[in-house]
Amino acid sequence: MLETTKFGNLIGAAATMLAISASTAFAWPDGAVNYIIPFNAGGESDITARYQQPYFKEATGQDLIVQYLPGAGGAQAWSGLNGYNGDGMTIMGTNLPHIVLQPLLQDPGYQTDDITNVYMFHFTPDALLVQKDSPFQSVQDVIEAATQNPGSVIAGGTGTNSANHVANQVFTNETGAETTYIPYSGTGATESGLLGGEVDVLWGYTTVAARQADSVRMLAVATDERHPLFPDVPTFKELGIDMVGGAYRGIAVPSSTPEELRQQLSDTIGKINADPEFRKRMEADGYAMIDVPYQEMAAFMADRKAAYEKVAEQLNSQN
Repeated sequence: MLETTKFGNLIGAAATMLAISASTAFAWPDGAVNYIIPFNAGGESDITARYQQPYFKEATGQDLIVQYLPGAGGAQAWSGLNGYNGDGMTIMGTNLPHIVLQPLLQDPGYQTDDITNVYMFHFTPDALLVQKDSPFQSVQDVIEAATQNPGSVIAGGTGTNSANHVANQVFTNETGAETTYIPYSGTGATESGLLGGEVDVLWGYTTVAARQADSVRMLAVATDERHPLFPDVPTFKELGIDMVGGAYRGIAVPSSTPEELRQQLSDTIGKINADPEFRKRMEADGYAMIDVPYQEMAAFMADRKAAYEKVAEQLNSQN
Protein backbone atom coordinates (compact mmCIF):
# COMPACT_ATOMS: atom_id res chain seq x y z
CA MET A 1 0.00 0.00 0.00
CA LEU A 2 2.87 2.33 0.86
CA GLU A 3 4.58 1.62 -2.45
CA THR A 4 1.34 2.31 -4.27
CA THR A 5 0.99 5.62 -2.47
CA LYS A 6 4.56 6.58 -3.32
CA PHE A 7 3.97 5.65 -6.95
CA GLY A 8 0.79 7.70 -6.98
CA ASN A 9 2.63 10.65 -5.50
CA LEU A 10 5.31 10.37 -8.16
CA ILE A 11 2.70 10.28 -10.89
CA GLY A 12 0.99 13.29 -9.38
CA ALA A 13 4.25 15.20 -9.11
CA ALA A 14 5.13 14.35 -12.70
CA ALA A 15 1.72 15.51 -13.87
CA THR A 16 2.14 18.76 -11.97
CA MET A 17 5.54 19.37 -13.51
CA LEU A 18 4.16 18.67 -16.97
CA ALA A 19 1.31 21.11 -16.36
CA ILE A 20 3.73 23.78 -15.20
CA SER A 21 5.97 23.09 -18.17
CA ALA A 22 3.04 23.30 -20.58
CA SER A 23 1.93 26.60 -19.09
CA THR A 24 5.38 28.18 -19.28
CA ALA A 25 6.97 26.56 -22.33
CA PHE A 26 5.54 29.22 -24.60
CA ALA A 27 5.75 32.20 -22.29
CA TRP A 28 7.47 35.11 -23.98
CA PRO A 29 11.23 34.48 -24.15
CA ASP A 30 13.22 36.09 -21.36
CA GLY A 31 15.36 38.57 -23.23
CA ALA A 32 15.39 41.24 -25.90
CA VAL A 33 13.64 40.39 -29.16
CA ASN A 34 15.43 41.23 -32.42
CA TYR A 35 13.15 42.91 -34.96
CA ILE A 36 14.79 42.70 -38.39
CA ILE A 37 13.75 45.31 -40.94
CA PRO A 38 14.59 44.24 -44.54
CA PHE A 39 15.19 47.83 -45.65
CA ASN A 40 17.30 50.84 -44.75
CA ALA A 41 16.50 53.07 -41.81
CA GLY A 42 14.01 55.88 -42.37
CA GLY A 43 11.29 54.08 -44.32
CA GLU A 44 7.77 53.12 -43.24
CA SER A 45 8.85 49.70 -41.95
CA ASP A 46 11.47 51.29 -39.73
CA ILE A 47 9.23 54.11 -38.51
CA THR A 48 6.47 51.68 -37.60
CA ALA A 49 8.90 49.45 -35.72
CA ARG A 50 10.13 52.43 -33.73
CA TYR A 51 6.55 53.34 -32.84
CA GLN A 52 5.86 49.75 -31.77
CA GLN A 53 8.90 49.48 -29.49
CA PRO A 54 7.53 51.04 -26.27
CA TYR A 55 4.17 49.29 -26.64
CA PHE A 56 5.93 45.96 -27.15
CA LYS A 57 7.95 46.56 -23.98
CA GLU A 58 4.78 47.35 -22.06
CA ALA A 59 2.96 44.27 -23.39
CA THR A 60 5.76 41.71 -22.96
CA GLY A 61 8.25 43.21 -20.52
CA GLN A 62 11.01 42.72 -23.10
CA ASP A 63 12.94 45.17 -25.25
CA LEU A 64 12.40 45.19 -29.00
CA ILE A 65 15.73 45.76 -30.76
CA VAL A 66 15.39 47.09 -34.32
CA GLN A 67 18.03 45.89 -36.77
CA TYR A 68 18.42 46.51 -40.51
CA LEU A 69 19.22 43.98 -43.20
CA PRO A 70 18.62 45.77 -46.53
CA GLY A 71 19.32 44.32 -49.95
CA ALA A 72 17.57 43.07 -53.08
CA GLY A 73 14.31 44.85 -52.25
CA GLY A 74 13.98 42.93 -48.99
CA ALA A 75 14.85 39.53 -50.47
CA GLN A 76 18.19 39.33 -48.69
CA ALA A 77 16.43 39.31 -45.33
CA TRP A 78 13.42 37.18 -46.30
CA SER A 79 15.56 34.50 -47.94
CA GLY A 80 17.35 34.04 -44.63
CA LEU A 81 14.34 34.20 -42.31
CA ASN A 82 14.01 30.47 -41.77
CA GLY A 83 17.68 30.19 -40.84
CA TYR A 84 16.95 31.90 -37.52
CA ASN A 85 15.96 30.01 -34.41
CA GLY A 86 12.18 29.86 -33.98
CA ASP A 87 12.36 30.63 -30.27
CA GLY A 88 10.56 33.95 -30.42
CA MET A 89 13.78 35.94 -30.10
CA THR A 90 13.82 36.96 -33.78
CA ILE A 91 10.97 38.47 -35.79
CA MET A 92 11.06 40.16 -39.19
CA GLY A 93 9.15 42.88 -40.99
CA THR A 94 7.25 41.63 -44.03
CA ASN A 95 5.81 43.54 -46.99
CA LEU A 96 3.25 43.04 -49.73
CA PRO A 97 3.34 42.89 -52.69
CA HIS A 98 7.08 42.23 -52.37
CA ILE A 99 6.90 38.71 -50.94
CA VAL A 100 4.38 37.66 -53.60
CA LEU A 101 5.84 39.32 -56.67
CA GLN A 102 9.52 38.59 -56.05
CA PRO A 103 9.15 34.77 -56.23
CA LEU A 104 6.80 35.06 -59.21
CA LEU A 105 9.22 37.14 -61.27
CA GLN A 106 12.67 35.96 -60.22
CA ASP A 107 14.55 33.65 -57.89
CA PRO A 108 14.96 35.65 -54.68
CA GLY A 109 16.04 32.65 -52.63
CA TYR A 110 12.63 32.04 -51.07
CA GLN A 111 9.03 31.27 -51.98
CA THR A 112 6.00 33.17 -50.72
CA ASP A 113 4.86 30.17 -48.69
CA ASP A 114 8.25 30.12 -46.94
CA ILE A 115 7.27 33.31 -45.13
CA THR A 116 5.28 32.71 -41.95
CA ASN A 117 3.29 35.89 -41.48
CA VAL A 118 1.65 36.25 -38.08
CA TYR A 119 0.08 39.71 -38.36
CA MET A 120 -0.56 42.45 -40.94
CA PHE A 121 -1.00 45.77 -39.18
CA HIS A 122 -1.25 48.60 -41.70
CA PHE A 123 -1.58 49.71 -45.27
CA THR A 124 -0.04 52.74 -46.97
CA PRO A 125 -1.80 54.01 -50.11
CA ASP A 126 0.30 54.74 -53.21
CA ALA A 127 0.70 58.40 -54.12
CA LEU A 128 2.37 60.31 -56.96
CA LEU A 129 4.65 63.00 -55.51
CA VAL A 130 6.80 65.80 -56.88
CA GLN A 131 9.03 68.48 -55.37
CA LYS A 132 7.27 71.62 -54.18
CA ASP A 133 8.71 73.66 -57.07
CA SER A 134 8.24 70.98 -59.75
CA PRO A 135 6.90 72.15 -63.12
CA PHE A 136 4.43 69.26 -62.92
CA GLN A 137 1.32 70.80 -61.40
CA SER A 138 -1.00 67.88 -62.07
CA VAL A 139 -1.09 64.22 -63.01
CA GLN A 140 -2.09 65.29 -66.52
CA ASP A 141 1.17 67.23 -66.80
CA VAL A 142 3.11 64.06 -66.01
CA ILE A 143 1.07 62.03 -68.49
CA GLU A 144 1.63 64.53 -71.30
CA ALA A 145 5.39 64.73 -70.71
CA ALA A 146 5.80 60.96 -70.48
CA THR A 147 3.61 60.36 -73.54
CA GLN A 148 5.29 62.92 -75.78
CA ASN A 149 8.78 61.72 -74.83
CA PRO A 150 8.57 58.10 -73.63
CA GLY A 151 11.09 57.38 -70.89
CA SER A 152 12.02 61.04 -70.39
CA VAL A 153 10.22 61.31 -67.04
CA ILE A 154 12.29 59.64 -64.32
CA ALA A 155 10.13 58.01 -61.66
CA GLY A 156 11.59 56.87 -58.35
CA GLY A 157 10.26 54.19 -56.06
CA THR A 158 11.27 51.35 -53.79
CA GLY A 159 12.89 48.22 -55.27
CA THR A 160 11.69 46.27 -58.27
CA ASN A 161 8.50 44.26 -57.78
CA SER A 162 7.52 46.48 -54.86
CA ALA A 163 4.22 48.33 -54.34
CA ASN A 164 5.79 51.42 -55.94
CA HIS A 165 6.91 49.40 -58.96
CA VAL A 166 3.42 47.97 -59.31
CA ALA A 167 1.95 51.48 -59.14
CA ASN A 168 4.27 52.70 -61.87
CA GLN A 169 3.32 49.80 -64.12
CA VAL A 170 -0.42 50.20 -63.54
CA PHE A 171 -0.08 53.92 -64.24
CA THR A 172 1.60 53.14 -67.56
CA ASN A 173 -1.07 50.59 -68.44
CA GLU A 174 -3.88 52.96 -67.57
CA THR A 175 -2.53 56.13 -69.22
CA GLY A 176 0.02 55.08 -71.82
CA ALA A 177 2.60 57.27 -70.09
CA GLU A 178 5.98 55.51 -70.20
CA THR A 179 8.38 56.56 -67.45
CA THR A 180 11.86 55.34 -66.58
CA TYR A 181 11.56 53.62 -63.20
CA ILE A 182 14.51 53.95 -60.78
CA PRO A 183 14.38 51.49 -57.83
CA TYR A 184 15.76 52.54 -54.46
CA SER A 185 16.61 50.42 -51.44
CA GLY A 186 13.82 51.80 -49.28
CA THR A 187 11.32 54.62 -48.81
CA GLY A 188 13.81 56.81 -46.95
CA ALA A 189 16.19 56.59 -49.89
CA THR A 190 13.44 57.47 -52.36
CA GLU A 191 12.66 60.64 -50.44
CA SER A 192 16.29 61.71 -50.69
CA GLY A 193 16.20 60.91 -54.39
CA LEU A 194 13.21 63.16 -54.96
CA LEU A 195 14.40 66.03 -52.79
CA GLY A 196 17.88 65.80 -54.30
CA GLY A 197 16.53 66.06 -57.84
CA GLU A 198 17.59 62.56 -58.89
CA VAL A 199 14.05 61.80 -60.10
CA ASP A 200 11.25 63.91 -61.58
CA VAL A 201 8.39 62.20 -59.79
CA LEU A 202 8.17 59.74 -56.92
CA TRP A 203 5.90 56.79 -56.40
CA GLY A 204 5.59 57.08 -52.65
CA TYR A 205 2.86 56.91 -50.07
CA THR A 206 0.58 59.20 -48.12
CA THR A 207 3.06 58.77 -45.26
CA VAL A 208 5.82 60.38 -47.33
CA ALA A 209 3.55 63.33 -48.13
CA ALA A 210 2.78 63.73 -44.42
CA ARG A 211 6.43 63.51 -43.44
CA GLN A 212 7.72 65.85 -46.17
CA ALA A 213 4.76 68.23 -46.18
CA ASP A 214 6.85 71.37 -46.65
CA SER A 215 8.98 69.95 -49.45
CA VAL A 216 6.70 67.91 -51.69
CA ARG A 217 3.32 68.05 -53.39
CA MET A 218 1.05 65.06 -53.80
CA LEU A 219 -0.62 65.02 -57.20
CA ALA A 220 -2.97 62.07 -56.60
CA VAL A 221 -3.56 59.17 -54.21
CA ALA A 222 -4.52 55.56 -54.99
CA THR A 223 -7.50 55.22 -52.67
CA ASP A 224 -11.22 54.79 -53.23
CA GLU A 225 -11.93 58.08 -51.47
CA ARG A 226 -9.78 61.11 -50.68
CA HIS A 227 -7.42 60.67 -47.76
CA PRO A 228 -8.63 62.62 -44.67
CA LEU A 229 -5.18 64.18 -44.19
CA PHE A 230 -5.18 65.45 -47.78
CA PRO A 231 -8.74 66.52 -48.61
CA ASP A 232 -7.58 68.69 -51.52
CA VAL A 233 -5.68 65.88 -53.29
CA PRO A 234 -7.74 63.95 -55.86
CA THR A 235 -7.79 60.19 -56.10
CA PHE A 236 -6.59 58.58 -59.33
CA LYS A 237 -10.12 57.26 -59.77
CA GLU A 238 -11.45 60.82 -59.79
CA LEU A 239 -9.05 61.51 -62.66
CA GLY A 240 -10.35 58.55 -64.62
CA ILE A 241 -7.37 56.32 -63.77
CA ASP A 242 -8.30 52.97 -62.21
CA MET A 243 -5.66 52.80 -59.49
CA VAL A 244 -6.24 51.68 -55.90
CA GLY A 245 -3.31 50.11 -54.12
CA GLY A 246 -0.27 50.43 -51.93
CA ALA A 247 1.89 48.50 -49.49
CA TYR A 248 0.86 46.18 -46.68
CA ARG A 249 3.20 45.62 -43.75
CA GLY A 250 3.34 43.03 -41.04
CA ILE A 251 5.52 40.67 -39.05
CA ALA A 252 6.81 37.20 -39.85
CA VAL A 253 8.67 34.55 -37.85
CA PRO A 254 10.98 31.63 -38.74
CA SER A 255 9.10 28.53 -39.89
CA SER A 256 10.41 26.59 -36.88
CA THR A 257 8.46 28.84 -34.51
CA PRO A 258 5.89 26.75 -32.59
CA GLU A 259 2.21 27.46 -33.20
CA GLU A 260 1.77 28.71 -29.64
CA LEU A 261 4.47 31.33 -30.08
CA ARG A 262 3.09 32.37 -33.46
CA GLN A 263 -0.31 32.94 -31.90
CA GLN A 264 1.18 34.72 -28.90
CA LEU A 265 3.10 37.13 -31.11
CA SER A 266 -0.01 37.72 -33.21
CA ASP A 267 -1.98 38.53 -30.06
CA THR A 268 0.77 40.88 -28.89
CA ILE A 269 0.88 42.85 -32.15
CA GLY A 270 -2.91 42.93 -32.20
CA LYS A 271 -2.91 44.42 -28.72
CA ILE A 272 -0.44 47.10 -29.83
CA ASN A 273 -2.52 47.86 -32.93
CA ALA A 274 -5.65 48.26 -30.81
CA ASP A 275 -4.10 50.85 -28.50
CA PRO A 276 -5.96 54.15 -29.12
CA GLU A 277 -2.85 56.30 -28.76
CA PHE A 278 -0.86 54.07 -31.10
CA ARG A 279 -3.60 54.14 -33.73
CA LYS A 280 -3.95 57.90 -33.42
CA ARG A 281 -0.23 58.37 -33.98
CA MET A 282 -0.16 56.05 -36.97
CA GLU A 283 -3.18 57.61 -38.66
CA ALA A 284 -1.79 61.11 -38.13
CA ASP A 285 1.28 60.00 -40.10
CA GLY A 286 -0.85 58.87 -43.02
CA TYR A 287 -1.09 55.14 -42.34
CA ALA A 288 -4.31 53.19 -42.85
CA MET A 289 -4.68 50.65 -40.07
CA ILE A 290 -5.66 47.04 -40.79
CA ASP A 291 -5.89 44.00 -38.52
CA VAL A 292 -5.11 40.59 -39.99
CA PRO A 293 -4.21 38.15 -37.19
CA TYR A 294 -2.46 34.82 -37.60
CA GLN A 295 -5.67 32.77 -37.79
CA GLU A 296 -6.90 34.86 -40.75
CA MET A 297 -3.59 35.08 -42.56
CA ALA A 298 -4.07 32.15 -44.97
CA ALA A 299 -7.25 33.62 -46.44
CA PHE A 300 -5.75 37.11 -46.60
CA MET A 301 -2.64 35.90 -48.41
CA ALA A 302 -4.68 33.86 -50.89
CA ASP A 303 -6.68 36.97 -51.76
CA ARG A 304 -3.53 39.10 -52.17
CA LYS A 305 -1.82 36.49 -54.36
CA ALA A 306 -4.78 36.41 -56.72
CA ALA A 307 -4.80 40.21 -56.94
CA TYR A 308 -1.10 40.38 -57.84
CA GLU A 309 -1.02 37.63 -60.48
CA LYS A 310 -2.11 39.88 -63.35
CA VAL A 311 0.39 42.57 -62.38
CA ALA A 312 3.12 39.94 -62.17
CA GLU A 313 2.46 38.96 -65.77
CA GLN A 314 2.68 42.58 -66.86
CA LEU A 315 5.96 43.20 -65.05
CA ASN A 316 7.41 39.94 -66.30
CA SER A 317 6.71 40.89 -69.91
CA GLN A 318 9.14 43.82 -69.52
CA ASN A 319 12.04 41.64 -68.38
